[in-house]
Amino acid sequence: MHQTLITNCHQNIIELNNVSFSYMDQKVISGLNFSLKQRDFVGIVGSNGAGKTTLLRMIVGLLNPTEGEIRLFGEPIRKFRDWERIGYVPQKTAFNPLFPATVREVVLSGLYTNKKLFRRVSRADQQKCDDALEVMKIEDIANKRIGQLSGGQQQRALLARALINHPDLLILDEPTVGIDAETQESFFELITHMHEHHEMTFLMVSHDLDMVENYLGKEPVHQSGKINFFVRHSHEILDCEETNLQHSLV
Repeated sequence: MHQTLITNCHQNIIELNNVSFSYMDQKVISGLNFSLKQRDFVGIVGSNGAGKTTLLRMIVGLLNPTEGEIRLFGEPIRKFRDWERIGYVPQKTAFNPLFPATVREVVLSGLYTNKKLFRRVSRADQQKCDDALEVMKIEDIANKRIGQLSGGQQQRALLARALINHPDLLILDEPTVGIDAETQESFFELITHMHEHHEMTFLMVSHDLDMVENYLGKEPVHQSGKINFFVRHSHEILDCEETNLQHSLV
């Protein structure tokens, strides 16, 4: 008797169905249709005011679309509750140098979802924090104040915060703004390495067209208004079929 375990290598992680958003009487996004599949890396590029950040804020539930539907992991966003599956790094804001939180405290705050808001940090949580710090190579500055770090170090701390729950989807909004060119390149190499070697899907807004094109290709696969979507798949259909074959149980 043969039993075959089918792996859904092309599950839709995000679905945008005729999504529009208006602010006051001004339409920012109009009739957007797009889907992001498992393990895709999608780069979003567009001019100022195109609605890039608005789109990300809708996807993470901070804004509601004026029209249309957003689905996360196959579920309508209004019913979605598994927010631990999503890591989000918003646009960088300057930390006050006197801001009292340490890097470790900032990273641990990524655990504070509604489910965990009032419980104590466990030993397992501390281990998750240690792992995230190690991945970002910032364990040596874990006890420093976040406001005293360089821009690149702050971004690594915020990325560690987003990674602490081992998310399936990582959303980044202009992650390299405000840091020097050398650090930008290092940061981009880091996240592309993560995409190639970890079971994670990426959605990133970027102003750096050269970096996006170098990794995701020269032409966007989709355009909506002034928003351009560049996409790289980490595996093709053949890889999916090979995975399913390997999971065939005799």
